[in-house]
Amino acid sequence: MEEQSLDQRLAALESRLARMETLLERSAVDMEGAKAGIQRWVTEYVSLRLQQLVPETCEHAPDDTATPGPVLPGTRIRCTEEVLHRLSRIPIPFVRQMVTQKVVETARAENVATVDVRFFERAATF
Repeated sequence: MEEQSLDQRLAALESRLARMETLLERSAVDMEGAKAGIQRWVTEYVSLRLQQLVPETCEHAPDDTATPGPVLPGTRIRCTEEVLHRLSRIPIPFVRQMVTQKVVETARAENVATVDVRFFERAATF
């Protein structure tokens, strides 16, 4: 009798497990669908925020100070191609940035319109 009772209990347990597996399969989350939904939401959100921050039509006064030609990185101060080449040869980025900052400060203080190699060599020395 115990053997038959044990078989019945095992059969009942297997039946329950089969039902649970069926329920889990039906309620399984579509991960690709969820991912696509989140991506759509993020894209829409970022798009709306960008529209708020940068309207389609911006009315600015024309920039008369813009001058053609190369400029020192991060500034509007004109320079020659040779100056940019010399700056690019400085291997350590923070040193390159310090040299650029020093040249910019000197150029502004002396009202220099275009930084040439001669001025660069004088202004870049610490």
